[in-house]
Amino acid sequence: MHRPNPLFEISCARSRARTGILRLHNQSINTPMFMPVGTLGNVKAIELKDLNKRGYGLILGNTYHLFLRPGLEIIEEVGSLHDFIHWKQAILTDSGGYQVMSLHKLRKIQDEGVLFQSHLDGTKHLFTPEKVVDIQTSLRSDIQMVLDVCVPPGISHEETSHAMKQTHRWARRARDAFESKRNKTQSDWPLHQFGIIQGGFYADLRSESSEHIQSIPFEGIAIGGLAVGESFAEYAKQLEYLAPLLDSTRIHYAMGIGSPDFILEAVRNGVDIFDSVYPTRCARNGRLLTLTEGTINIKNARFAHDFRILPTFYAEEQGYTYSYLHHLFRAKEILATMIASQINLRFMHQFCAEIRSSIESDEFEDYYLRMNTLFARK
Repeated sequence: MHRPNPLFEISCARSRARTGILRLHNQSINTPMFMPVGTLGNVKAIELKDLNKRGYGLILGNTYHLFLRPGLEIIEEVGSLHDFIHWKQAILTDSGGYQVMSLHKLRKIQDEGVLFQSHLDGTKHLFTPEKVVDIQTSLRSDIQMVLDVCVPPGISHEETSHAMKQTHRWARRARDAFESKRNKTQSDWPLHQFGIIQGGFYADLRSESSEHIQSIPFEGIAIGGLAVGESFAEYAKQLEYLAPLLDSTRIHYAMGIGSPDFILEAVRNGVDIFDSVYPTRCARNGRLLTLTEGTINIKNARFAHDFRILPTFYAEEQGYTYSYLHHLFRAKEILATMIASQINLRFMHQFCAEIRSSIESDEFEDYYLRMNTLFARK
């Protein structure tokens, strides 16, 4: 049985949808929460100080990309990833497992680890579960993700099972390396490690993977292999099946989830944190996320004469209007993306706050239905 987890405290659990408190880096972070993606140590078109002022306490960095550029030597020279990017809050680092799937032409999976060719300069590198732990420890990540094999939808049961078993073997090795590293360094840095449930879209494999990963004393449990191209119905089906299998005392993390409808479904099934490039990607394309109108395209002509004030991080100070942002996008000005990114990340923060409030007042199902209607996929 997993020991009580000081990292996460459940403060409300009337149903599968729950609120909690994640304690990281000398701070308390309320869940459910969205985690902006800072793959290379930055969140696109946003200064990290603005995220801090907005109330974000956790961002994501990517081990694969940071290892290749700027490289560990530079980050270690200044002290930590926090120091390098000037971010005093918490950081979760992904292991690069998703790149195992997405860069399939540049890598080879073997029992020892992943042999891959850099997409930048063609140099070859080997990522083992142990090396990934070493890299993330050097970065001084608050939460480390283990190396895993993420598979796309549509592959066979046999192939999915093979990848899952490889993930399980790597998870054991990663935990052993993590515990050894933590015991040897005796650092006061708060080290935590999450395991990843895989198994594709096969119920028996998901069940097997959840049992295996949760038998290892990880501080948190992640659900991998979702939002990789499957339909919303299939996504929801997988979450509903997994929800009762998850250890309720540990934090639950759905990897790569960022659209409002996918987030609502995840929260409905007991997920506490999620991450995605979705809000900033939408922003770069002129799509704004709003709590009253759903998703709007600011490039549409109807906004040319709309002089309402935009809900940016500092709306009271700046006073930007819908009309002005419409003009910036039409003129292809860089400021357009910066303002739109502020709007969408402000939305994500407020959206999660409203979700927490609805759970605590026992009105989550009503909120779920209302917001799903607002963000219904056309």
